[in-house]
Amino acid sequence: MLILSIDTSTRGCSVAVHQNGVLLSGYDLFTDKSSSAMLTTLIQNAVENSGFKLSDLDAIAVAKGPGSYTGLRVSVSTAKGLCYALDKPLIAVNTLEAMAKQVIPYFSRNFLFCPMIDARRMEVYTSVFDAECRIIKPTEAVIMSEESFKDILESRKVVFFGDGAAKCKALLAASENAIFPDAEIRPSARTVGDLAVKSYAENQFEDIASFEPFYLKDFMTPPSRKAPAVAL
Repeated sequence: MLILSIDTSTRGCSVAVHQNGVLLSGYDLFTDKSSSAMLTTLIQNAVENSGFKLSDLDAIAVAKGPGSYTGLRVSVSTAKGLCYALDKPLIAVNTLEAMAKQVIPYFSRNFLFCPMIDARRMEVYTSVFDAECRIIKPTEAVIMSEESFKDILESRKVVFFGDGAAKCKALLAASENAIFPDAEIRPSARTVGDLAVKSYAENQFEDIASFEPFYLKDFMTPPSRKAPAVAL
């Protein structure tokens, strides 16, 4: 079972290749903007350095979101294009679940885990998982306040992480049960691949033609700054 995984949910590109659940190669390139050209190069390098060709792949996995509208569009369109060209199945993984998978091994099994992706202003895309990566709170867009997560923090220790957690720290740090790791946790194709192995074994594949990223919110085009034309 050879799976190529792709994640451009936020800034940059992340690509990994797993064989039977073992990571063979992985590349993470974090920049202000992700692009299809950068992603294509990383995919080629990851597959070649794992000792295989694109045609050897059994499936392509992609982080479906939530995250950046542009980033998700780049990775999903790339993954779908590869699936069509290679006649391989598509696996979709929740970006927040893959982030939680990075952090869970480093904390006590009775903790809860809350990945956060910055959604601008005081809003974050978030979800809550237990140590088995089971969903405690479903994925949603939350406008943060001092009352956010109060019900959970009263009884459980919660680890908050991701690029949305920094702006929430001042609101939640009053609770002794709120934990903010120093390490910066970014979405990664490495844990997308970990989760994709299970999906592959259970034949959980997406319909390539109809699959769309999990944007969570509609994309809002900013109003034009140009002055309106004046009829003469």
